[in-house]
Amino acid sequence: MFVYVRKLGARATYSPEFPKILAFLPLFPLGKTPEMRGNVRFRADNKRRFPMSQSFRHPEILDIARQEGKVSVEGLAQHFGVTLQTIRRDLTDLAEAGQLERVHGGAVLASGTTNIGYEARRSINPEGKTAIARACAAQIPENSALFLGIGTSTEAVARALVHHKDLMVVTNNMNVASILAANHDCEVIVTGGQLRRSDGGLVGALAVETIRRFKFDLAVIGCSALDADGDMLDYDIQEISVSQAIVQQSRRTALVADHSKFTRHAPAKIASLRDVDTFYTDAAPAEVLAEACRGWATEVQVCH
Repeated sequence: MFVYVRKLGARATYSPEFPKILAFLPLFPLGKTPEMRGNVRFRADNKRRFPMSQSFRHPEILDIARQEGKVSVEGLAQHFGVTLQTIRRDLTDLAEAGQLERVHGGAVLASGTTNIGYEARRSINPEGKTAIARACAAQIPENSALFLGIGTSTEAVARALVHHKDLMVVTNNMNVASILAANHDCEVIVTGGQLRRSDGGLVGALAVETIRRFKFDLAVIGCSALDADGDMLDYDIQEISVSQAIVQQSRRTALVADHSKFTRHAPAKIASLRDVDTFYTDAAPAEVLAEACRGWATEVQVCH
């Protein structure tokens, strides 16, 4: 689109003679000439003056999120040439519409029938996950056998265990194995199974078969979502069978899940909080769920 103006004094004006005059003038894109910058202002983040606002940015923001797994406030502000506050409003609108989930510094795709990318999951609430991991690790005694499952929260627990002694850790998480390789007082056993390249998880029948050969003092597992009735949910059907075997082969089970799991949804059920001994989280669950946990004798630890 082009706007044809002529600088007359301090204003840009129009006259019937403009088509004739403009035949001899160079054409410039809207708002690009030095003269126009001084006299006519158009802001991309002003809906009244610039119609290409939220309705045009929102689809492109979602496209970027699908391609990259997440979006950042700063990156989007530079991409669209608008203010940080404008992008924050856009992300809030998209989150309220259920299309994105806000994370520190940006947003990720909302949950559905497929999980968000591993790197995007790592960026969700890292402070909360660290607090949960420290609390969980503090209650894991040395000289014990435990299982650490798939997930960024269980990986945080592994980092909190790097100074524990005389542990035997079985895991179907390649990232957990890599983290605990730095602890020479920890014996690490990796299950077999099909490698899930997206996050380093090992799933399938071979993983289940390996798990059934052990009896763990404690299993630390995560979930992708936590339903209002206390059901722990996930996306990968193959991971469900592995997680269920872990719970069955453990004397005690701990769930590590931050508050973002309270508002997410996934299609497949792992188990219920009634099957868990301790639930570590960073925000108190709704009172209805908290009351149910008390009835199930499931301890809820809110970690800060």
